[in-house]
Amino acid sequence: MNAALLFLGIFLLVIVNVPIAISLGLAAVVATVLTQGSNSLLNLPIDMFNGATSFPLIAIPLFVLAGAIMNASGISRRLIELASSCLGFIRGALSLVTIGTTLFFAEISGSAVADVAALGSILAPAMQSKGYTKEFSAAVLSSSATLAVIIPPSIPMILYAAMAQTSVVKVFVSGIIPGVLGGLMMMGVSYWFARRYDFPVDSALDLRRIGRALRSASWALLLPIIILGGIFGGVVTATEGAGLAVVAAMLIGFVIYRELNVRHLWAAMVEGAVQTSVVMLLVAASVLLSSYLTTAQIPQELTASVLQLTHNKYLVLLLLNFVLLFLGLFLHSAAAIILVVPIVMPLVHAVGIDPVHFGLVVTINLGIGQQTPPMASVLTTACAVAKADMWEVTKVNVYYVAVLVFILALVTYLPVVPMSLVHLFYG
Repeated sequence: MNAALLFLGIFLLVIVNVPIAISLGLAAVVATVLTQGSNSLLNLPIDMFNGATSFPLIAIPLFVLAGAIMNASGISRRLIELASSCLGFIRGALSLVTIGTTLFFAEISGSAVADVAALGSILAPAMQSKGYTKEFSAAVLSSSATLAVIIPPSIPMILYAAMAQTSVVKVFVSGIIPGVLGGLMMMGVSYWFARRYDFPVDSALDLRRIGRALRSASWALLLPIIILGGIFGGVVTATEGAGLAVVAAMLIGFVIYRELNVRHLWAAMVEGAVQTSVVMLLVAASVLLSSYLTTAQIPQELTASVLQLTHNKYLVLLLLNFVLLFLGLFLHSAAAIILVVPIVMPLVHAVGIDPVHFGLVVTINLGIGQQTPPMASVLTTACAVAKADMWEVTKVNVYYVAVLVFILALVTYLPVVPMSLVHLFYG
């Protein structure tokens, strides 16, 4: 009963447009005072500070900053030119370039919204100038950006690993195969659209152009090799890898490409600070909620209730998929992770679901939520960039969302797909 009233209070606060972080914190404080007395509030500020300054979470502002520096340094433009030179001879090439570049750009930024904002301003006008509809341009940009966040590094994955107290590197590795597979499937959907609507061929295959683009983008191509190679090779942690990404992006921007200046760097730092503050405020508020839930033993009660119905982990995963898909309609992915993960982890452990496997399930579910109104944070950004109506874009985007749903089903019920590389690298 207490849990129902708590979540009803959070829902009502969100409905009246109270910021989610404030809603979580306020509801948790009220519930704590009512059940434990006002003396229980003495340690809450310290708990909030400790929760928001967790070492793995420091990777979030660093990856956001690295992505902003990349865009200001001309790195994203060079990646687009390289992809265009390699794929331009295929019908509908610019849509394939969008998907390929977005997946690659995610290797540094870790954020779907950052991908759309950085690449969309270049790719959306280019696609429309070639005869692609603005609805198709927005759909391709939006869906590929969401798919990209299951490829490491990923801010939702970092946040999940911190909440679930599991290895962020293993969660990263679990997303590689599903991410690449989903990217190829989205390219297939784009090619089908191109043949159906007779989208143009961008350019003939020109090996000299490819060579020039490869030389120009060579330093940008080294970034994910350095960062992910260091993380997966055990040389650096994910947080240290994020710091390495910032340093490498600054060196390339200032010294090699010479397109980064102090004004660009300041703007990137401000952007990173704003995005990070939103996530960290959510994290701090989640500490209050987690503290109350632990004391009230709500996760344990939920586990016992579900186990009375079934011990089958695949039925439990089906139930959790429905819950996460529903929450994704209304909550930002960071807020949904913070709200749900601490509650369901005892159940996940009780039925034998690998926390790393479940992390990828959570990430894909909430990624789908980024494409489904009314929340649809990434879709909204893509529509704004492409100057397209959301509902008209959704009519096209449904085919790409179907790819995400297929990848979700594959990951959920064939754990070997995401976990094979994890077992290969880490036993």
